[in-house]
Order: sequence, then structure tokens, then C-alpha cells
Amino acid sequence: MENSNVYQKPVTLKNILKFAVPTIVMTVFMSFYTMVDGLFVSNLIGTNALSAINLTAPIIQIVTAISTMLATGGSAVIMKKMGEQKVEEAKEDFTFLILVNVIVGIVMCAAGYLAMKPIFAHMNLSAYVQGYCVEYLSRYLVFTVPILLMNNFTLYMIASEKAALSLICSVTGGVLNMALDYVFIAGFGMGIGGAAIATGLGYCVTAVVGLFIFSCKKNLLHFRKPIFRIGVLVNAATNGCSEMATALVTGIITMMFNWTMLHYVGEDGVAAVTIIMYVLMFASSLYTGYSYGIAPMLSFNYGERNHEKLKKLIMLSLKIVTVISVITVAASFMLTRPLVSVFARLDNPVYNLAVTGNKICTIALLFIGFNIFASGMFTALSNGIVSAVLAFSRSFVFMLITMIVLPLILGVNGIWLATPAAELMALILSVFMFLKYRKRYGY
Repeated sequence: MENSNVYQKPVTLKNILKFAVPTIVMTVFMSFYTMVDGLFVSNLIGTNALSAINLTAPIIQIVTAISTMLATGGSAVIMKKMGEQKVEEAKEDFTFLILVNVIVGIVMCAAGYLAMKPIFAHMNLSAYVQGYCVEYLSRYLVFTVPILLMNNFTLYMIASEKAALSLICSVTGGVLNMALDYVFIAGFGMGIGGAAIATGLGYCVTAVVGLFIFSCKKNLLHFRKPIFRIGVLVNAATNGCSEMATALVTGIITMMFNWTMLHYVGEDGVAAVTIIMYVLMFASSLYTGYSYGIAPMLSFNYGERNHEKLKKLIMLSLKIVTVISVITVAASFMLTRPLVSVFARLDNPVYNLAVTGNKICTIALLFIGFNIFASGMFTALSNGIVSAVLAFSRSFVFMLITMIVLPLILGVNGIWLATPAAELMALILSVFMFLKYRKRYGY
């Protein structure tokens, strides 16, 4: 198979890291998109505007959920076909799924505009915060199609052995986002709407580059006349449903966090939640990046029936996730105050809330990496059902239980403790599934 050298190389720590590190760096920069918005908005506009960004997150997560489902599920299906030497069929399916993304993006953009004002009107927000929400989201939705294409092209570049290019696009997009945030907010006085436009233009970098790259027939994957296969779409949706569930449920849980904080503390509590979510999102991007990076290797070896390489790849991956977990926990504890001070001044009530919350939530970083890897591994092995069970239980069932019970017992501290408790419960389920399917997949 053309350009298959990476997949044929032996499984070593060096080869895994060469394949995964660019993806890790890429996802970290992608997480910067939202964080940079928060940084500029909180410092140049205020913490009310920062709260608005978090309040729009559940709607934005719907866009992320659909694109993630099609990207991760589609990548698994297509790379499995590559491993089975069905190269031409894989290219046809690839083009078909990209067209599906464009159509879905147009529909979601229109639906978002129709729904946003009624949603924010029923949240009992102050007039300032409600205005910020509408202004931010209305600009963001303009970029729905580029966002879907960006998420898909990111993974397909990795699968096509162009992880370095994907990294360059992400870094370029992140830098552009940061520069435009300052220009639009501080220079042109465009307010929170300028932050949304800056983010959207940052996403466009990968979308535009991807259109050019995948139009080139020399690429491992490239556009060709698509063939409508309903089974491919169903398989992609099934395989990616766990990642979609994670993104959707993240939006629901974010909404629950917001409502609970509004009840206990008010809009300052929402701003504190936003800051802590940035820290958790940054750390989680390391694990997500690693899982995305090795997913094509897992899918290829599974399609090739190479159980020895599959087993070694998974065992080394668990060791790598362990090391990353220890480092992120230590860093988060030591850097809590400096991180929070970037978003809120010491005399701001949000500061103390966020410092306390981050110290408690940091415990979750011991478990998050293993849970993200387990879900991503089963997706790559084309077992979307198990992956969905893990993701849905972790992100919704366990979070729902802890979010309801712990605040009633511990108050505000119970809100912060909900995430570590839910992740620990999810880890137990991940270990159970890992052991249950070990013989089936030969790892």
C-alpha cells in the first residue's frame, strides 16, 4: 500500500511517540482556541463576558459532538478498509463522509440561529450576560461548516501520515486566533463578538488547507467520485457515537454546573467554573491527542489481524498515559494560583472560588487519561457500542449522580468534587471492559 511505512514499522516507544507527539501538540493548541478567547475576554471585557462564553458552551458542544462523531468514526472505518487493502473503496467513502459534514454543518447553523434567543431568554440571566451570549454565539455559528471540516481533516491528515502538517495547521490557527483576539477586541472594539470571529477564522486554517491537500491525488487519502453507502454512514456514526456522546454530555454537564453554580454562588460561580474547565480541558487535550494519534495504528493493526503488534501498542500506551497523568496532576497543583490569576485578579471573588475548585478537581486528572484512552481504543477497534457505554457512563451517568448527591452534602465543594468522583467510577468500568474484551481482540 502506498505510504504504508509507518504502519509497517515495529511497535516501539520511539515510533509511537513520533506518530503521537505531533497530534498531542496539535490538540493542545486546539484547546487554546477557547482558552485564548476566555483570557482576552476576561481581561479586556470582564468576568460577566467570561461567564457568557461558558453559558454558550452547551450549544457549541452540539456542533463539536456531530463533527467528532463523523471524524473519529469515519477515520476508524476508512483506516480499517485500508488495512484490508480496500484502498479505492476507502477513498470513495472518505469523500462521501466529507460531503455529509458540509450538509450537516449548514443544517446545524440554521437550527442554532433559530434556537439561541429562546434558550438564553429562559435562563434568568442578567441583561448584560444574556446580550453577551447572543452576540458570541451568533458570530460563532457562521463558522459551523469550517469547524466540522477542521475536526475531520485533522484526523484524516493524521491517518494519511501528515500529522506534522496537521500540527502546523493547528499551531497557525491558534496563533492567528490569539492575534485576532487582541486586534478585534482591543484594537477594533468588537467586544465578545470579535472573540468568536477570531476563533472561527482560526478554525478555517485547517479546513482550507485540508481542501487543498485532499484534492491532491498523490495523497494516501484523496477526493474522488463519492459513492453513497448508507452502511458506511451508519458504521461511522456507530463507531463515533461514544465520542459524540462525550461531547454532547459535556454540554449537558456544563449546563448543570452552570445552573448549580448560579443557585449556590451566582454568576461569579459560573466564571470560576469556566476557569477550571479551561485547566481540565488543557490537561485532557494531552490524552485526547495521544488517543487520536495512535487510533489509525490500532485500526490498521486490527484490520490486518496483527495481534502481537496490537497488544504491544496498547501496553505501551497505558504506560505513557500513566506518566502523563502523574505530570499533569503535579503541574496543576503547583500552578493553580498562577493559572487562575491569568483569568481573574486576586481581589475578584472569582479568584478564591476558582483556586479552591481547581485544587479539588485536579484529583480527576489521575483517572481522566485512562478513561479517554479506553473509549478511544474501542472506537479504533470498531466497537462503538462499548466505547459509547464507557463515554456515556463517564460523562453523563456518573456525573449526574455525583452532581446531584455531593452538592447536597458538601455544598459548593461538592460541585468541585463531582468530577473526580465520577472519573473514579468511570475508571472502574473502563478496567472491567478492558479485561472483558481482552481475549476477543488479542491484546
